[in-house]
Amino acid sequence: MIGKLTGTLSLKNPPDVLVDCHGVGYEVSVPMSTFYNLPALGEPVTLLTHFVVREDAQLLYGFATAPEREAFRQLIRISGVGPRTALSVLSGMSVGELAQAITAQEAGRLVKVPGIGKKTAERLLLELKGKLGADLGAPVSLASDAHADIQQALVALGYSDKEAALALKPLPADVGVSEGIKLALKALAK
Repeated sequence: MIGKLTGTLSLKNPPDVLVDCHGVGYEVSVPMSTFYNLPALGEPVTLLTHFVVREDAQLLYGFATAPEREAFRQLIRISGVGPRTALSVLSGMSVGELAQAITAQEAGRLVKVPGIGKKTAERLLLELKGKLGADLGAPVSLASDAHADIQQALVALGYSDKEAALALKPLPADVGVSEGIKLALKALAK
């Protein structure tokens, strides 16, 4: 229902902020990653939002980036993970770190987040595998734009994201796109 707010930042009280939109103040809960990047009070701000309606409340959650909001939405779909827990996860690690933990199936990284126990971490890894990690995990580990182009080329040739990412690991960080594609294809042919 409410997808984005643009207004003046009126109040900062972690994890909540107040955004004044032409005289109407919206209370928005944000992860700490968004909170730390907010402008000063009185400055203009834009937040992507997720609106939650419960029996006893209507809550608004805000995010600086679309990947943060998408990760939040994926997290709250999991049984036993509510909006507050999802905010805690996104406050404790970046979307890229979360995607890497999911791709590598590292429950230990998730357990370090306050409010996440071993069973919840394992459930997150199981239910988000292939959803969040596949979309966001591989680009985070890329050393350069050339590596991103090489990976896209390999995927276009029919290789999976995982195969492409594995082929990129031995490549030098400063490799060119055409040379990188040749080297990656040689590695995949073995």
